[in-house]
Parts: sequence; structure tokens; C-alpha cells
Amino acid sequence: MNLKEISTNLRKAQSQLALCSAADKNKALLAVKNSLDKNRSVIIEANKIDVEKARQAGTPESLVDRLSLNDAKINGILESIDTIISQTDPCGVVTDGWSTPNGLAIRQVRVPIGVISIIYESRPNVTVDAFALAYKSANAILLRGSSSANESNKAIVKAIKEGLDSKDSDGKPAGFSGAVELAPCQSHEEVNEILTATGLIDCAIPRGSARLIKSVVENARIPVIETGAGICHLYVDASADLSMAAKIAENAKIQRPGVCNAIEAVLVNKEVLGQFLPMVSDIFAGRVTMFADEKCYAILEQIPSAKGHLEHAAAEHEGFEFLDYKCLVKAIDDTESAIEYINSHNTKHSESIITKSLDNAKLFQAKVDAACVYVNASTRFTDGGEFGFGAEVGISTQKLHARGPMGIMALTTTKYLIDGEGQTR
Repeated sequence: MNLKEISTNLRKAQSQLALCSAADKNKALLAVKNSLDKNRSVIIEANKIDVEKARQAGTPESLVDRLSLNDAKINGILESIDTIISQTDPCGVVTDGWSTPNGLAIRQVRVPIGVISIIYESRPNVTVDAFALAYKSANAILLRGSSSANESNKAIVKAIKEGLDSKDSDGKPAGFSGAVELAPCQSHEEVNEILTATGLIDCAIPRGSARLIKSVVENARIPVIETGAGICHLYVDASADLSMAAKIAENAKIQRPGVCNAIEAVLVNKEVLGQFLPMVSDIFAGRVTMFADEKCYAILEQIPSAKGHLEHAAAEHEGFEFLDYKCLVKAIDDTESAIEYINSHNTKHSESIITKSLDNAKLFQAKVDAACVYVNASTRFTDGGEFGFGAEVGISTQKLHARGPMGIMALTTTKYLIDGEGQTR
């Protein structure tokens, strides 16, 4: 991979893109949407190759689900582009302004970051999401997917470029196809090249497993926006509506266990163990393996529905991202104990409390250290689409620049524009 040549071309395209109006960028995104729709059969066939390879390699079905594309998922991708098109362009927005005593007029405006690289695993939908968000915020993007989704990503990027190169009624290209590139994905050395590309790449965003994110953060010499692995917890308070808690536990664990906003642990207040554990056991029966601590195990082993999917919890099950039909079940003394446990075992992603106590809800939201903290709702809502962003480039779990689902605003920074009339200092 000739990163210097690629980044130079991306920089050139980005400088042109930065001068485009919102209408220009929206027209280009609409052309991309139409091209993806036109090429959906080609994309799905390419994806079948990746899926077959994944299954042959023994990849768990929960992770194959993240890799797979079908008509419904592509429809969702196209809808996300529509949402991004409908959003207000953040570029050029004046966030603050004032005049100094000597007459200088100072404005703070939002501007693109520049050339971004996203390093991600599986999930070919991220290829479109990252591109569309970058383009709308006037950033150029280098996509570095994983080998497991390489055929899918190549087909998608080809369709994106076809859309950008398509001619409008005046015979002009719809957009700048040079603003997006896909790394060859031929060796891990490509990642190291990107992470050490000082002066070439303005920012790297990792999206994937804890191992990938840790590697990027530890080895990068360029700025990184850290997105997080999802070790998410559901705490069932003593005052909880237990039927609601069981329903939310089912959704947060089972709907899509291979995604980062699925829960990996159910924490149950000791006062409702006898009532709630049979309910969650019935819901998880035949679907989720429960790793239970001593108090929970003693109750669950007496419940018929728990047989065959109950095991003793071990130290390695705490603070672990299963990304599978597996879950820790643990007894907790009170809300303060739940908060302390969560803050010492989570990845600062998404946490939820089920409670009827307003005081406990406020305490939980105030003290839990996470990007998204829920009361009486599933953690599965931590998503750019659900938050109204159309898509997300990742879910930031750090505290600087951006936190939580990252939409177009998170891909901008600010600069100051100062107008004077000959002032000197």
C-alpha cells in the first residue's frame, strides 16, 4: 500500500469537498444511495463469499450475523443515507462569536477534521456509514476493513465510487470519488502504516473488538478517537418492575448478542433474587448460557428451565465481552454496590438500571461512568440510527472531543476566524 500517494489524493479531494455546499454533498450522497441500490445484488453475492468463508472458519453465528448482508439490511443502509442527507450540515456553523475591546471580531466555526481513517472488523454496513458521515461533514476517509469482509467491502466501495462519478444533467460528476479509498487489506502492516502516518492522516478511529481497539490505542502516533468494546450491564433494582426487567434483559442480550450494545451481565438486587431469577431463566432457557455466582447458582439450580444452560461463574467471566449467547448473572447488595461494580468492570459504553425509585435512578445516572446511562430501557438503543444520526462512525467511550454515538457533528472540530482593521499588539 502506497499510503503517501493515497493520503495525498485523499487530501486533495478533501480540500475540494470542504468548499462544497450542503446541497452539493447531499446530491452526491443521493447518487451514492442510488448506486448502492442498483448494485445490491452484486454486493449481496460478494457478501455470500465472505459469509461462507467465515462459517468454514468456525466463526460463531452471532458474529456471522454482524457480517451478513441481505435486502433488509441494505434497505436499512439506504435509509440511513436518507437520514444523513436530511441533517443540517455542521460545516461553517458559527458556534460562538464576540468582539474584543480593540475591535477584533472573533468567530468560532465548525470545520472538518480532514483526512480520517477508520479501522474496523466485519460489519460491511460500517463501510457505508463511515463514508456517508465523513462525506457529509466534508472529510475524506481511508477505510481499512478486515479480511473477513473484504469481498463485501470491495463491492460496496466500487458502488460508492460509481455513484460519485455518475454524471448529473450538466455532465459533471455527482461528487468527489477521490474522497474515499479502501485499503487493500492484504497484511496487518497496513494498520501500522496508518497508525504511524503522522502528517498524512489526521485521525484514526478503531471500531471492533477490545483487542483491535487496544492495539490501535497503544500503537498509534496519530490522534485516535477511541470507540469501545461493549461490556454492558443491566442492574435490576429491588424496586424494579420485574416483568419489565425480564423483557429488557431478553432484548438487551438476545436480539443481537454479537453487537457492542448488548448486555454481558445481569446484576440482580439480593432482595429480588428469588422472584427475578426464575423469570430470567425461563426467558434465557435454551438460548443463553448463564454463568452464575454462588448466590444466584444456588437458586437457579433448583429451577427446571435453568438445566443445561447454567454454569458456575469464574473470575474470567466478570468484565468480559462474550459477544455470544452467554451472560454473567450476579447478586448485588444495593444500588451503590451495583454502581461500584459496574464502574470497575465496564468499558464506559452503555449501562442500564431497572427501577421504580427516582432516587436510585438519579444516583445511577449521576455516578455510573459510561457514555450512555439508561433508566428502564434496553442498552440496545445506543446506536447512531436510534439517536437520530442516521448512522454512526463508532461509539466513543473516551471523554475528549466526542462521547457516545458519533454522527456528523463528531467528525468536525472548530477554528477561530478573526477579522480586524489594522490592529497590532
